[in-house]
Amino acid sequence: MNIALVAHDNKKELMTQFCTAYCGILAQHTLCATSTTGQMISEATGLNVHRFLAFAHGGGQQIGARIAYNEIDMVLCFDDPNTKTFNEDVAYIFRLCDQNNIPYASNLATAEMLVLGLARGDLDWRSIVNPKPRPFTA
Repeated sequence: MNIALVAHDNKKELMTQFCTAYCGILAQHTLCATSTTGQMISEATGLNVHRFLAFAHGGGQQIGARIAYNEIDMVLCFDDPNTKTFNEDVAYIFRLCDQNNIPYASNLATAEMLVLGLARGDLDWRSIVNPKPRPFTA
């Protein structure tokens, strides 16, 4: 499966710790992330992470486009609910996931459930319902 990883500046360390904890499961899948998040995860875990632009400089839009073209199977997006500014790109990604039946986790608890379900095969339905014309390449 193709998994997109996105984290607000205040949540990058949490995302890195999450990926470290679930490195064994995530290593079996194709990962992509926005620039700094991807770099931090890759350096901490040794996972191969395809890096898009920084979120604020188009990385969110790049991930959104991949979602729209059915090239992403799961999104883990740790946003900071305590920030006062509304991020339209995060809302855009969330809406695209809703429109395309893509599992989306906005917090640690939900991300853990999705990744554990992924390991059990609970999300194998994605490859049946949404066959990919070509695989996402990192």
